Amino acid sequence: MAQKINQLLNKRQVILLSFMFFASLFAGCTSSIVDGNVEIPERKWTYRNHISTPVVIKDSAKAYNIYFKLRHTADYHYANIFVLVHFKDGKNIITKRYQYRLAKNDGEWLGSGSGNLFSYKLPLLTNHHFAHTGNFEIEIEQNMRDNPLVEISDVGVLVEEVK
Repeated sequence: MAQKINQLLNKRQVILLSFMFFASLFAGCTSSIVDGNVEIPERKWTYRNHISTPVVIKDSAKAYNIYFKLRHTADYHYANIFVLVHFKDGKNIITKRYQYRLAKNDGEWLGSGSGNLFSYKLPLLTNHHFAHTGNFEIEIEQNMRDNPLVEISDVGVLVEEVK
């Protein structure tokens, strides 16, 4: 009987250790260095409300993917969104205008839905190499005709290493 209990305990330990090993591998594959969202007050994104995200780059030899994250309600009035993105490195500012399609021609949202909210992870820069290590800032502002742009729930930036 004691031998069977020891075998059962050993199996549990092996299963637990295996689970912990695979969980640590999965966690080790997480390559995001910045992943943040900022809630938009009253779901009204104004021109003045720039979303600023600091980024610290420790290895400029690595490639990074940078994404614009967006969540809006089903009551958002447009099938697209325009944003201005300011990439700052302390000395230089590079500004780019992006347009993203958010809905199909029939009005079906392209984002993943959760109730009344739709989420998007939209590419800004892929396989990007920063010029140097150090502190950077990514600032996003809405660039639509409406001010405020209503039914935007939150906005964010995701920066991850390319594996």
